[in-house]
Amino acid sequence: MADQACSGYLVEHDGFRLLMDPGYATLPRLLEHVTAEQVDAVWISHGHPDHCADLNPLLRARALGGDSPSALPVYAPDGGLDSVLALDKPAMLADAYVLPDFTIGGSHEIGPFRVDTRLLPHHVPNVGIRLTAGGAALAYTGDTGPSPDVVVLAREADLLLAEATYVDEVPQEDAPYLTTARQAGRQATEAAVGGLVLTHLWPGTDPAAARHVAGEAFGGQISVARAGSIMDLGC
Repeated sequence: MADQACSGYLVEHDGFRLLMDPGYATLPRLLEHVTAEQVDAVWISHGHPDHCADLNPLLRARALGGDSPSALPVYAPDGGLDSVLALDKPAMLADAYVLPDFTIGGSHEIGPFRVDTRLLPHHVPNVGIRLTAGGAALAYTGDTGPSPDVVVLAREADLLLAEATYVDEVPQEDAPYLTTARQAGRQATEAAVGGLVLTHLWPGTDPAAARHVAGEAFGGQISVARAGSIMDLGC
């Protein structure tokens, strides 16, 4: 739809801004709230362009904007950004970013956030994340098939941001790699999360149908991700 963008989430705590999965068309919406230079770090779950394509214009804005900000830490699975970083000559953006090492399945820090990660099943390596700060926790799946590690990441989180490409059934060839709204609801219940946000709905999917089906499996608050939505976890 003309007024929609792909994945893209800005998480803030104590003045630190972490941008997650800047997919197609997310940068213009981001710039309605902050400048490119005000982004402190980027987290990318996997290398599909609907989750990382707008990293390129973000880095261009920082590199060519004239303010010369420090190199932007960009966290992603090994090799996951090869395609998007190849869109420009290496020298153009070389000073605009760094790719910190981290161990998938372990814990590390990004600014004020404790970060816990798990490798989740998808067509390409995809890393789910749990962010904890100020006594609140957010879990985000990226794109994933059903996995017990989603529940591990989301255990008693205040919010689970979960891929729900399909409402109630995934085509057989994609069943190991994508999730339904019903499965997301079940995982939210098993993890005892405070709330559930469904994201990555297939184009043409009725958001009300996805929310209804997830609600048959999860009794907590459920919403569907929309451009411009703001959620306060109280941290």
